[in-house]
Amino acid sequence: MTSITTDPTRSIQRRLADRRAIRIWLYLVAAMVMALVVVGGATRLTESGLSITEWKPIHGIVPPLSDAEWQEEFDLYRQIPQYQQINRGMSLSDFQTIYWWEWTHRFLARAVGFVFALPLAWFWIAGRVESWLKPRLVGLLALGGLQGAIGWWMVASGLVERTDVSQYRLAIHLTTACIILTATLWIARGLSSRPAAAPPTAHSGKVGLLIVALTLVQIYLGGLVAGLNAGLSFNTWPLMDGQIIPSNLLPMSPIWRNFFENVMTVQFVHRTGAYVLLTVALLHAFAAWRIAPGSHHAKGAQLLALAVTGQAAIGIATLLLHVPIDAALTHQAGALLVLTGAVAHARGMHGRYPLAQPGVELRAVGA
Repeated sequence: MTSITTDPTRSIQRRLADRRAIRIWLYLVAAMVMALVVVGGATRLTESGLSITEWKPIHGIVPPLSDAEWQEEFDLYRQIPQYQQINRGMSLSDFQTIYWWEWTHRFLARAVGFVFALPLAWFWIAGRVESWLKPRLVGLLALGGLQGAIGWWMVASGLVERTDVSQYRLAIHLTTACIILTATLWIARGLSSRPAAAPPTAHSGKVGLLIVALTLVQIYLGGLVAGLNAGLSFNTWPLMDGQIIPSNLLPMSPIWRNFFENVMTVQFVHRTGAYVLLTVALLHAFAAWRIAPGSHHAKGAQLLALAVTGQAAIGIATLLLHVPIDAALTHQAGALLVLTGAVAHARGMHGRYPLAQPGVELRAVGA
């Protein structure tokens, strides 16, 4: 719980109204981040991420507008290994298809930046941002800028020697986006005027945070799977390569490389992560039902467990179907929904941000 400085010149009703406005704005930003991640997944699945070979943070917002400009972009693409080794002979029309996916992804990223930065400046100048909240919002803005740099760092890995981007960098790019989403939702939910749903035990809040952490780890592992196209191999379940635990998981040396570069190992670890997350979510829901049946906390835990179960089922179906793009995108969107639910559930157990310093009584009025 974070203390804030009491402002005697402002009524508690005005402060609640300011928080409500900022909360709605942050939820809008979170929704845009989710859309950005899903479009990023489509960009990866359509192998479109390397179609724009230059990083132009400002000028790049304008797509090619003439035949000459389209040809210039196409000529740049034809210089990289992906075209020369995989897409040689591609038509300009086919290039435009993959170009629009990547351009849309970058456009949405810029849009998120504008939708965050401009209202932030307005709220700040209008004096509607409480002092304790300012560094948190600036931190989110900085994370967004860092994410843009990570995105280009990822793309650059596929422009010289590789025909695709590094799975290491792809996983970091995806996970950073989800960390931004997590932080945005955490702050927004903490600004709610509704009282917290008290957890039934002191450990319940810790388990809620554990589920958030496990979800982020699982998303990172999913990024490695996507980066290696590991979902296109070993398309059986529950057995993998005919076994519960495959016998050839660690052939690479040093051993740690298997967990990032071996298709079998990366997929197996991702499967195992799903089992761990599902088990924790189900046990948490069961404990909440036993200890506090019918409570808001128990209902939240049960809904979260249901979401994790559904996401696991989608993941299995995606694997068995050999990763069609619609199933894969549904799986990625499902991961974001699970993360959103996990953050909301955990944040609800940790209470809202206080409206005054300890010892200073200020009663909230209105919802």
